[in-house]
Amino acid sequence: MPPVKTIVIRHPKERLSKCSLAPLHGRPDIVFYKATPAFRFDANGCILLTPDAPVLSEADTGFPLLVLDGTWRYARQLEDSLEGEPVRRSLPGRIVTAYPRKSKLFEDPGTGLASVEALYAARRILGDDDPTLLDGYHWKDEFLKNFEGSR
Repeated sequence: MPPVKTIVIRHPKERLSKCSLAPLHGRPDIVFYKATPAFRFDANGCILLTPDAPVLSEADTGFPLLVLDGTWRYARQLEDSLEGEPVRRSLPGRIVTAYPRKSKLFEDPGTGLASVEALYAARRILGDDDPTLLDGYHWKDEFLKNFEGSR
């Protein structure tokens, strides 16, 4: 199976030094966009990972995957740049992050994943099990251990 085509839209305030997807720049299967105030993206025919949506399944295979990349606070703002009607899907709630979240300004959500964790999990569910997506991720081994234990 070919890799799942992936589109990442990054919030302009997302710091690349802290971005878990930064090591994936340059991969031919992932296209990155930096959102600006005038940025618009036609999301028709894409699977948009978002909380509170039906759970992603193998039945969703064949569609490009759209990931909105930013802190919890900013990721929702990125939806304003989307045009059309993406297919909204969530990830199973049993997947546990390995990322040590700690905000000094906002309360961290009880659940949630680092962007690279969400990308890996989604593509694996869609039949594209590619652990190289996690190669630049400091918490790769712990996340994979958690992921395998959640199945």
